[in-house]
Amino acid sequence: MTSVFEVLAEPRRRRILDLVRGGERSVGELAAELAASQPSVSKHLRVLREAGLVEVRVAEQRRLYRLRPGPLLELEEWLAPYRATWNAGLDRLERHLDRMDDSDARPSDPRSSEAGPSEAGP
Repeated sequence: MTSVFEVLAEPRRRRILDLVRGGERSVGELAAELAASQPSVSKHLRVLREAGLVEVRVAEQRRLYRLRPGPLLELEEWLAPYRATWNAGLDRLERHLDRMDDSDARPSDPRSSEAGPSEAGP
C-alpha cells in the first residue's frame, strides 16, 4: 500500500485535492482545471482513491469525486508533535533576535554617547 506521503509527493495530486476540497468535481472538470487529459487525471484519482483521500459517487453518467479528510486528519495528528517542536524552535529564535535588537540599540560605551562632537578633545 502506498503511503499518504508518497501519494501527496506528486504535485498534480495535491492540486486535485485542493480542487475537490471545495466540493465534488467530475473527471472532466478536473481535467479542464488542470489542463490535463482525462486518462491522466483518472490515473491520479485512482491513486488518491486507493489511498483513501478521495471518494467517488456515480451521478447519472458522471463520476463525482470529493475529499475524504480522514487520512489527512491522521497525518495532521502525526505531524502535531513536530509542529510543536518547530514552533518552540522558532520562538527561541525570535527571543534571540529580540535580544540582539535590544543590544544593538544600546550604545556599547555609555561615555561615547554622552560626549558630543564639540566636546571631544584635541
